[in-house]
Amino acid sequence: MNYFPYTQQAPKSFSCNTIDEQTAAQAEFYNHLEAQAQTIAPTTDPLTSRDRRIIAEIIEVDPESIRTIWIEAGITVWVQLVDNGRLPFERNWFYTRVQEVKATLPETPRERNDRLSEELETACQKYGLTHGEIDWLSFSTTLYFNNRRVGFVGYNRADQWYSRQRPLGQSRTTDSIDEAIALLGISQPVAA
Repeated sequence: MNYFPYTQQAPKSFSCNTIDEQTAAQAEFYNHLEAQAQTIAPTTDPLTSRDRRIIAEIIEVDPESIRTIWIEAGITVWVQLVDNGRLPFERNWFYTRVQEVKATLPETPRERNDRLSEELETACQKYGLTHGEIDWLSFSTTLYFNNRRVGFVGYNRADQWYSRQRPLGQSRTTDSIDEAIALLGISQPVAA
């Protein structure tokens, strides 16, 4: 008794042409998926070096091997690698891991300078001050009020703001840029 009656004779419609058509259709399908992935994946790089470090820590790869990242259908986080590999992650799990890694990853010198620069700009606007060119290695600058020098501020290696009246004067340290400016005798203007 033959349990596989259809294996003895191939149907007349089955031929080599059908296999070739199937292979071509499969190739076309893969090309379509690749084109879709390129459309979904952003063409500009939204990732900073810190973002790459965080993602690399999570998926245990070299930060330079990460090309980009995107979220598909609000559910799946896709990480595109430089070698065209892709890794999917569940969005909530990935978000939790990003928060955990961010909390432990130290700030780079550039990130530190960007943060301090934002604090300085905000304080200068608040007090009506301008500043000179920033020395990015030591993060220090001269402050001016109406084009008149009022003192110097900076950020030291002990993670404190400092200010002084003269270039070679005694520095006084504090925890905030506002307090450092106040130590120079400058107060916030009062609206009339």
